[in-house]
This record gives sequence, structure tokens and C-alpha cells, in this order.
Amino acid sequence: MPSFQEIHKDIIELSKAQNTQAQFQLYQLYAKAMYNICYRIMNNREEAEDMLQESFTEAFVKLDSFRFESTFGAWLKRITINKCINALKKRKAELVYTERLPDHQTGEEDFDSDGISINEVQQAMEELPEGYRIVFSLFLLEGYDHGEIAQILGISESTSKSQYSRARQKIQDILKQKGYGKQV
Repeated sequence: MPSFQEIHKDIIELSKAQNTQAQFQLYQLYAKAMYNICYRIMNNREEAEDMLQESFTEAFVKLDSFRFESTFGAWLKRITINKCINALKKRKAELVYTERLPDHQTGEEDFDSDGISINEVQQAMEELPEGYRIVFSLFLLEGYDHGEIAQILGISESTSKSQYSRARQKIQDILKQKGYGKQV
């Protein structure tokens, strides 16, 4: 039985050999998940689609460097996130970063989602400032820890933590303001 890292190994090897059918198969297997990452970071459908295409283009160009030390999905996810972050940096987005922790620190306990749908949380996320949204997405949805987020974004770990905390509070405020959920 192949190891977890070797999932889709045959398709990946064929893709390395420039087999376009295999490359299309890889695209079909991972496009939806990578698009969701792009959309959460870019917060714009057209930009997310552009980033998705650029991520796959870069992945196929760099495919020879993939050594099965991680899953292909994890490798592609890193390329996708970096592509999106670099695009935001290029357009010199005014990311809202601050070292000061909020007075009402909420910690990292689970979000109180009693009676709140995923769609409602996603809509609230779209209203977040970019800095908040990016850290929130990377931490809660992509599973990166604050040290990794700090490294990806070029910020301090405490800044990542404060941005996540503020993002959570802002989402709770947005949801409360819209009357979602029984108790936020």
C-alpha cells in the first residue's frame, strides 16, 4: 500500500513527463480546493481565478522539484498561498497589522457557532479588512500556526495572534449586527 505522500504518484510522474492528460487530471483533482484558498485570500472571484491559474502554472513548471516528501496537495497549497500573498504585496495592499492585542482578548478557543451557518461566516469574512481576513483564513481554515503565518506574511508571531483575535471579534460583531445565530 502506498504511503500517504505517494497519493496520485502515477499521475504526478506522468505530469513531470509533460503528459497533458495527467496534468489535466491533477488540475481536476485539486482545482476546487485551491480555488477556495485563493478566494478566501483574494476576496474576489476574478483574482482568485487568476491566482488559481498562476498557481497551477508555477506548480507544473516546478513539478520536477516535488520529491514526495509531503503530499502533492500540501505542496500545491504552499505554492497557491505564496502566489496569493505575493499578488497582494505587489498591489501594495494596505494590510491592517498591529502589535497591540485587543483589550477583550478572546484567545484561540473555538468560534461560538451556535445557530450560525458556514455561509453566514463566509459572508462576514468578506467584510474583514485584508490583514484580518488573510490571517483568519490561514489560521482557522488552512491550519497554519501563528509561527508559520508570521513567516509567510513577514510579520511577528504576536501580530499574527492579534490579527486572528481581532478578526474573530470582528466576525462575531458582524454576525451579531446582522442578527445571525442564537447567541454570538
